[in-house]
Amino acid sequence: MFEKSGGIFCTPAVSILQKLQTVKAFVFDWDGVFNDGTKHNQQGSGFSEPDAMGTNMLRFSYWLKNQALPITAIITGEENEAARFLATREHFTALYFKASNKIKSFEHFLQTHQLKASEVAFVFDDVLDLAVAAKCGVRINAHRANNPMFTEYLKENYLVDYMTAKPGGEQSVREACELLIALHGNYGEAITHRMNFSDTYQSYLAQRQQVEMKLWVGI
Repeated sequence: MFEKSGGIFCTPAVSILQKLQTVKAFVFDWDGVFNDGTKHNQQGSGFSEPDAMGTNMLRFSYWLKNQALPITAIITGEENEAARFLATREHFTALYFKASNKIKSFEHFLQTHQLKASEVAFVFDDVLDLAVAAKCGVRINAHRANNPMFTEYLKENYLVDYMTAKPGGEQSVREACELLIALHGNYGEAITHRMNFSDTYQSYLAQRQQVEMKLWVGI
């Protein structure tokens, strides 16, 4: 289904599924992932609600599977108010601003939450993210057709497991989240609970709302 839509599996889906079994955290880049990277004004780049819903349903899917919330973070090189708004509203675990050296921020994230890099699924788009992608357990690239050399570099150096059909700004985050939920094996269950605002979903939501997002700047 994902391949028919234009997605590219650089690692077989069964192997991604195996790696996903140990994932405890979902980390996202911002520019070029939640958006096309265009800076509209000093507030930076925005996001779409379909992508936001994707992150919520991914967390709910994980919760259904593990009876615990995943750790969720955004690591971005900029200071972006839209990212702050989303991370606060959706009760992400952490937000890193001005992460000029993302591997340093990522290592701080791992230490803070007592995680191994192999326990992280990472959604990214560009060169600044590669040091992190090289270490993560599951790597999803918000793919752009206009950088074919970069695409080949990712493949040749085994830095990506799946490339989205659509680039950032065209709901690549939603696509990544849907893929991970599908691999969890509970897509229909998660959607049905959310559709009916079931007691199960409300239990998850109550736990999610208790998460206080932690902002880190310049780490």
